[in-house]
Amino acid sequence: MDINDLRQQINDIDKDLTSLFNRRMKVSLEVAKYKAENNMPVLDKTRERDILEKVAAASDPDIENYTRILYSDIFNMSRSYQHRIINGKSPLTQQIRDVVETNPKLFPETVKVACQGVEGAYSQHACDRIFRYPVISYYENWEDVFNAVSKGVCDYGILPIENSTAGSVNKVYDLMKKHNFYITRSIRLRIDHSLLAKRSTKLSDVKEIFSHEQALNQCSDFLRSLGDIKITVVKNTAAAAKFVSESERNDVAAIASSDCGELYSLSELAGAVQNVKNNYTRFICISKDLQIFPGADRSSIMMTTHHKPGALYSLLSKFNAHGINLLKLESRPLPEKDFEFMFYFDIEASVYSPDLYSLFDELYAENCNFTYFGSYSEVL
Repeated sequence: MDINDLRQQINDIDKDLTSLFNRRMKVSLEVAKYKAENNMPVLDKTRERDILEKVAAASDPDIENYTRILYSDIFNMSRSYQHRIINGKSPLTQQIRDVVETNPKLFPETVKVACQGVEGAYSQHACDRIFRYPVISYYENWEDVFNAVSKGVCDYGILPIENSTAGSVNKVYDLMKKHNFYITRSIRLRIDHSLLAKRSTKLSDVKEIFSHEQALNQCSDFLRSLGDIKITVVKNTAAAAKFVSESERNDVAAIASSDCGELYSLSELAGAVQNVKNNYTRFICISKDLQIFPGADRSSIMMTTHHKPGALYSLLSKFNAHGINLLKLESRPLPEKDFEFMFYFDIEASVYSPDLYSLFDELYAENCNFTYFGSYSEVL
């Protein structure tokens, strides 16, 4: 039997499978109507567990696990289909629709914005790219930025969330779980680091280099090439440049942007010292209230799952069932619980997409522990 004969057998089996799947989903629809009429929940864990045991027992031993996975997917799709019939719209999706309808259509230009660091910080550059006429207030740390927005002192806040070289900014993710806020826009900012020092300082004079932890990680190759030089972490690259400018020492340098060199009258001992030339940091712009502007094609949520086999797979299958693409999946441990994690998702879907609303409706109906951070567009 050649490959074409085998493929024809597969085609015939697929035809039967498709017909049976359609029949099963139609019966599932009738089940949903019955559950709705009798005030029954969609999820019946006991029945699903019994079915999984039966189909696994009826399978060949070498494909038993594959059978469990297949039927777990079928259960997820069936529940998703039933949720549409039983639960309808969730309060969240109604809130999103209301904001889309009533929010101003133009992104604001003159606003009060909170940034971490001092003048010349990369967050300031991101702010200037997002807003036309921002009034910037600088804060010592990222939590102060969250607090300034939460208390209404500033309309918006700018925070780094990930870098193409050094990875995610974990401290910001941890703070996201703690604070209530919404993302209104994001931006990918090209980052070029320079080694800056006083005009009288030579590279051979440098004994200590100051910068932010992320910047130091992004320039690790260059730093190793310098040999035995002390590395000191500070809260911001611009703050490092300012410190060097104001220091009485002539043997210190900072890793910061070349703009900081001009701003703080420092000379550039070396340029483009980051490991990778295409070095980008992604910043988010946060607000206290939900704001969604035209063109929003990303949404961000945070979820937690139970510590058991298949929990994350079951969660991801919901995105697949609704045809939703994931741009980012980041996990962070929950400090108050052993071996449990929260998961951060960036979702690619228009805020006008029915599939996005169906996904949120299903997550809400199944009492999934999730937080919605907003829908927005990204400035390139």
